Amino acid sequence: MEDLEQTRLRLCDEFATITGSDSAVAQCYLAENDWDMERALNSFFEADMESVFDVEDKEEERNRPLSKRKEVDHPEKTDDGPETKRRMNPQNVHCIDLTEEEPACSSSTSSKGNEDDEGDSKLSLISWNVDGLDTLSLAERARGLCSYLALYTPDVVFLQELIPSYAQYVKKRAVSYLFIEGNEDGYFTGLMLKKSRVKLQKSEIISYATTQMMRNLLCAQVTFLGKELYLMTSHLESCKDQATERMKQLGMVFQKIKEVPDNVTVIFGGDTNLRDSEVAKVGGLPAGVIDVWEELGKQEHCRYTWDTKTNSNKTVPYVSRCRFDRIYLRPAKAGPRMAPEHMALVGMEKLDCGRYTSDHWGIYCTFT
Repeated sequence: MEDLEQTRLRLCDEFATITGSDSAVAQCYLAENDWDMERALNSFFEADMESVFDVEDKEEERNRPLSKRKEVDHPEKTDDGPETKRRMNPQNVHCIDLTEEEPACSSSTSSKGNEDDEGDSKLSLISWNVDGLDTLSLAERARGLCSYLALYTPDVVFLQELIPSYAQYVKKRAVSYLFIEGNEDGYFTGLMLKKSRVKLQKSEIISYATTQMMRNLLCAQVTFLGKELYLMTSHLESCKDQATERMKQLGMVFQKIKEVPDNVTVIFGGDTNLRDSEVAKVGGLPAGVIDVWEELGKQEHCRYTWDTKTNSNKTVPYVSRCRFDRIYLRPAKAGPRMAPEHMALVGMEKLDCGRYTSDHWGIYCTFT
């Protein structure tokens, strides 16, 4: 009986950690599902979150001027004028419409078809744990994410901690992106590819056999302006006491990178929950793999992606500043080598609801 009690207490702790709930909620869902963790989590995440986004959609429709409703009903009508800029302003936006056209503030060249132009040949990427498990102000925060996507127009987006309703909300608005999901139930990762510049060849999901938190590795083989890339994102096991499982998962990530032919560039990004000592314990980065933040000079202003000193979305009785979110690059050996050019943190502005887009800052990177 003592063993059973300890096991169930551990399951409650794990459930509460994954869902951001408390032990009472955890016990309720687990007991109702015969203490089966996966069934209990699915039951929890099947709570009707769609209604949150439905309300948001109805408010947008009601508040949108009639002339703008007609424009949204006819998405083939696009422009590069002041109205495009207004749609990208997070303070004024009613319906975020990410079209095939480059927004006026994009760093990319406005000359289409000139792929040799320096700005157009750069690969841009955002990686972000969007904290879909936190249901407070979720619709407003999802709109915040879409605003950042419209602002930066990245070629590739890695997302972690999505839930189904959040993913559907983003897909409905980010029509210029191909959306690949790492799962259908619970919470999961996602990959977004800008259709006009990144072409999907194939994708796969690699399971972590011993995960207790529904984690896996989402991979996509793509071409970017005719060059082969292999993209990978994951959300490694959370919490300090899960270091052993987390390092095992990191080892699987490194093994997959090694298996990719050396004439293909590999980019991995995600919420790793890593401590530097854990990377050292698995033998460090494989030969040829670089940590983008380190490669760019370990700039202090983008060191901490989880920072309770600055980010107030989570109420915790301590200050925690960690570099949980990381980007790894393994350039191809043959031909021009891809190199990191720039890194910055995004999402550091509060939304109108008084909260940040996520409890993590996002990472924005460009590569030449």
